[in-house]
Amino acid sequence: MIKIKIYTVGKTKESWLEVALAEYHKRLTGEMTIEWVISKELQPVKENFYICLDPQGQQYSSPDFANFLEKESVRSGAKLTFVIGGPEGIPDEIKAKASHLISFSKLTFTHQIARLILLEQLYRSVQIQRGTQYHK
Repeated sequence: MIKIKIYTVGKTKESWLEVALAEYHKRLTGEMTIEWVISKELQPVKENFYICLDPQGQQYSSPDFANFLEKESVRSGAKLTFVIGGPEGIPDEIKAKASHLISFSKLTFTHQIARLILLEQLYRSVQIQRGTQYHK
């Protein structure tokens, strides 16, 4: 089972977003464990290997992201860490030490929505690897 740790800023404010995050968390149960590290300001990342979500990062298609996750989970011993910045983004000193910078879109999303997109893409990646019809 892959262990996912997600560093992010601020509590989820919207109840509808909490419901959506809980749904994808439930769908990932048995496939991945999700640990949230939520703080008022982004904390230094303790892990040596981590991935920052950043607008300047590399963009992937969903199948390519699934392959990336599979490859990186093998390399990291089935432990992946993601960093989602707050309204001001991710501090340069954290980005500079990141193993990868990835972007989900050229569009700008709130850090709250980025959480949901990340969980959905993690779930989609699992379904792609399984060959289900979720990703058509």
